[in-house]
Amino acid sequence: MRSADEPPVRVGVFGLLGSGNLGNDGSLEAVLGYLRAEHPEAAVDALCGGPEVVASRYRIPATRLHWYRGEYRTASRAGAIAAKGLGKLVDVVRTAAWVRRHDVVIVPGMGVLEATLPLRPWGFPYSLFLLCASGRLVGTRVALVGVGADTISDRPTRALVRWAARLATYRSYRDALSRDAMRAMGVNTTRDEVYPDLAFALPTQPASAPSGAPGPVCVGVMAFHGGNDDRDRAEEIYRRYLDGTTRFVRALVEDGRPVRLVTGDACDAPVVTAIIDAVDSPLVTASDAASLADLMKEMAAADSVVATRYHNLICALKVGTPTLALSYAAKSDALMTEMGLAAYRHPAREVDADRLLEQFRELEQRSAELRRTLAERNAAAARRLEHQFTALTAALFPTADRTYAHAHAKRETP
Repeated sequence: MRSADEPPVRVGVFGLLGSGNLGNDGSLEAVLGYLRAEHPEAAVDALCGGPEVVASRYRIPATRLHWYRGEYRTASRAGAIAAKGLGKLVDVVRTAAWVRRHDVVIVPGMGVLEATLPLRPWGFPYSLFLLCASGRLVGTRVALVGVGADTISDRPTRALVRWAARLATYRSYRDALSRDAMRAMGVNTTRDEVYPDLAFALPTQPASAPSGAPGPVCVGVMAFHGGNDDRDRAEEIYRRYLDGTTRFVRALVEDGRPVRLVTGDACDAPVVTAIIDAVDSPLVTASDAASLADLMKEMAAADSVVATRYHNLICALKVGTPTLALSYAAKSDALMTEMGLAAYRHPAREVDADRLLEQFRELEQRSAELRRTLAERNAAAARRLEHQFTALTAALFPTADRTYAHAHAKRETP
């Protein structure tokens, strides 16, 4: 506990938050829950992609991440190209000035050290590098907390990500795969720890017990065009994914199963529309979930889940609903293995509706067993995340940690 005359710790949160990705916002929500419970005196604000959403939803001051508002639109005209280039220079000053106002900056989860989806080096990797370099320059502690990483082949992106990680004060990862990837890219990970994804710290209700008769199925869909190295085949990958997923949904409907389509990002909406139009059945409906909490409620009410986006998988696994992953990256495989469902993965790049249906039926046959497995794995994840937040306090709030230890010792003294 800080004394009344000490100024509050100034904590910044940083990332593509409030921009329509529910997984990113769920990671932010988990970190804010930790700060409000363990460091209620902290003054928290954000530098983020969607400041209006963050300020409204999470009740913290928020500043736009980029000076140039068209940062994530393709620049084709000379004026737009010049404005985007100028924005990169202005953001050097803006980022450093924002970082300087804080004692601690936290990057909450997210796949900030990977390029498993299309990514340009001068987009978010550049912003992350500016953050971490500014922290070293002005003496602000920067923490990459529970982040995702993967080996990056594009040289400029890899260099920016590697230097950002090296310059951070604290790093932890959401799976061993991420730590191994950073080690392979030249980062010393000796002191870095692995913990479950931050979304496992969010409160939730357990899944409903199956009624006996076949019930609803949640299908999490994604505007999937492959990864950073698949740009030449992006449209082909998307068409194959959409066709296979549509055929699978149609097969469920032919069996009389209600299907609830869910997403994890605003850009996924056209996929939902395409599937509903193609199947043309009242049994297929679309969720309007606006948060991971909303997604968890949808998935808790389902008998089973088939999902693509990483945080769709986490929501389903966290509430204990048997889940089959349409896996598009090694992180999905690692998550399913960690939660005891390694057998229930299907490649998102090569969706075979017939094979997917076979796997789905096997999943449902083992439903009771898998629910018990998920309950055990979720309990273990909760315990490990308690250790994550304890370690974070020790690394970023040393005064608070020492004060806590002193007070605890006094209480233990007879």
